[in-house]
This record gives sequence, C-alpha cells and structure tokens, in this order.
Amino acid sequence: MVDSIIHNEPKTYQKLLQKSEALGFSMPSDILIGTLLKTLVASKPGGMFLELGTGMGLSLSWMLDGMDANSSLISVDNDQELVNVVKPFLKDDKRVVLQCTDGAEWIRGYRGKEFDLIFADAWPGKYDLLDETLALLKVGGFYIIDDMDEQPNWPEGHNKKAKALVAELEKREDLVLTKMNWSTGLIIASKK
Repeated sequence: MVDSIIHNEPKTYQKLLQKSEALGFSMPSDILIGTLLKTLVASKPGGMFLELGTGMGLSLSWMLDGMDANSSLISVDNDQELVNVVKPFLKDDKRVVLQCTDGAEWIRGYRGKEFDLIFADAWPGKYDLLDETLALLKVGGFYIIDDMDEQPNWPEGHNKKAKALVAELEKREDLVLTKMNWSTGLIIASKK
C-alpha cells in the first residue's frame, strides 16, 4: 500500500492548490488530511460539519467531496482575502456556508445544532476555547486536528503549546483519542 497515490481528488482541489501556490500561501493542509476528512464526513450521511480555518479551501474541497446532498458544512476564517479567493470555487454549492469572522467570537456565539465532525485547523478551537469547541460536538462525533508534529513554520516555543494541547486532550474523559505520526501529525478524537 502506498498512501501517496491519491485517487478521486475533488474537482476544485488542483485549482485551489494552484491558487494557493500562486499567492504564496504558506499554510496549506496536507493532501493526506484531505483524504481522511473526505472519508470521515462520508461516514456521516446528512451530517453537519464545521471547519475552523478555511485557509485556501483545500481541506474544505475534500470535505465537500465526501458529503452527501443532505449534509451541510460551515467553514470559518478571519481573513477576508482568503475567503474571497475561495468563494468563487464554491458559489454553486448550497451545502457550504463560508463565515468571515473571528473564530473565537464565532465559537462563543454559535447557537445551532451540534456537529458530527469538527476540523479545528485554526488557533480558536484548537489552542483556544477547546472546551467551548468540544461542547459543539455531538456524542459520537469526530474532533480532528492536524499539524501536531513539529512544522517548519512554527514560531519559537510553539512545540510547548502543542505538547500541552496533547496532554490536555489525553486527560479528557469525554473523548476517545488516537494520536497518529502520519501526514503532519494528527489527532482523531470521538466524543463519548
């Protein structure tokens, strides 16, 4: 088995990747994370999904590709320029809502249904407001975070924050947790 051989990329993925490279976006999600997200959202027909950190929409494209017609996804990012880049690629997809707002404010203010999967790829929901974010997750839902192995773009001292986050997640009694040294370092948790 070779996990680097990827089949069935979303139609928009390569276009978003090219746009990302052209703009010099330095934090794209790894393609392997995308394939995993596609698989996990496909396991939740009619699901509600949340992405914290739209970025260039790379992971978002994979999630949408795995969703059925009755599913919905909210993607939150605080960078209007990035949201403006991603929007044209998704304009015909009624299953997704892009929110350009501060992630912490969005988490604190959300009053809708709980989510079947939360991909926390931004500071809020991952390093900040963890309890509040996990409160938005259904029992049986997945909480996914990546970039948990040291990354070249990490600022000095960030490895301590990552270790502290792992320790916090490990001691939680409301989660079943798997840590994976795969892709960029991944944690998959399911809420009990």
